[in-house]
Amino acid sequence: MRFEFYHSGLDDVPKLSVDGTVDNAVHFSHWEGNQTPAELKADTSTEIALNLVAAPNRNELTQGIELVTNNHFDTDGVLSVWTVLAGDRALELRDKLIPAAEAGDFSEFTNENAVRASIAIQGSDQPTPGEESASPLACRLAGEDVPDDARAYELVLPEVERLLTRTDEYESLWRGAWERIALAIESFERGASKVTEFPDAGLSLVTLAPEVFSSSGFNPTRHAAPYTAISRYAKGQLFLITTPMQHGWAYRIDYPYYSWAETVVRPRIRRRDFSQLLTEINQLESGREGLWKLDNSEMTSAIKFLSVDGTLAASRLRPDEVARLFSAG
Repeated sequence: MRFEFYHSGLDDVPKLSVDGTVDNAVHFSHWEGNQTPAELKADTSTEIALNLVAAPNRNELTQGIELVTNNHFDTDGVLSVWTVLAGDRALELRDKLIPAAEAGDFSEFTNENAVRASIAIQGSDQPTPGEESASPLACRLAGEDVPDDARAYELVLPEVERLLTRTDEYESLWRGAWERIALAIESFERGASKVTEFPDAGLSLVTLAPEVFSSSGFNPTRHAAPYTAISRYAKGQLFLITTPMQHGWAYRIDYPYYSWAETVVRPRIRRRDFSQLLTEINQLESGREGLWKLDNSEMTSAIKFLSVDGTLAASRLRPDEVARLFSAG
């Protein structure tokens, strides 16, 4: 097996499309629209790759094709490509590979080292929208910024096993992002942040402690929500995420992070029509600080309460009021 990052020169070449989906390829992917063999399907592409490697009819499933490709760089992409290339050796690291892939693609916490390894590969538990996020590991290995995905694969693939088995050696790459995640997790553990479930509505009201959005944590006007912490505690199919702001509450409504993918174990998430509810909730706002708006700027975002400049604003509505409206809707 050999890997080549996807480019137009491969359009007419038979290939194994691992993680991403491209035409004229055999798919081993959890992306929507994939044609992965049913017996291999799993929630992450890394687990699909592991199923392929373990399959007794592996040669039949790959149709004898030796070229492996992917069309993007992230943790699950790197680990699924590495798994196909490594073959049987990857099976010995299954308990490290899958949690790291889930941390990268779904912002889920299984153990600390899985999250840390993913951060080292892709830069954070979820890159901030609109910001470039080069791989910290690729940059360290190159001694310079590596904005090119193809080169990032060349650098990172030989390092995967060492990263997964000796994660502490890469502390300088994951320490900053990990500390923000740990701060958010700690706030849930001591009850400063909390989750209230509305199981009949499939809604989780996630109230984040103000200190989670301190200078040492996340900034609600700049950063995505701390999903690795949230997904550890919230179990609904829709997250109402809020934190106190001056004169009110910041709000964003999100689907679970895995909802963008085709999943087998995790439930499929139905995207909802919130147009009528938005009309109603905006009529209830007593202030002029912002509006409730549909938002798809991030992979899982549905609605945000936004100011005219597009940043999170302070709503006058209380969390219990908003939760009641979304539970009824």
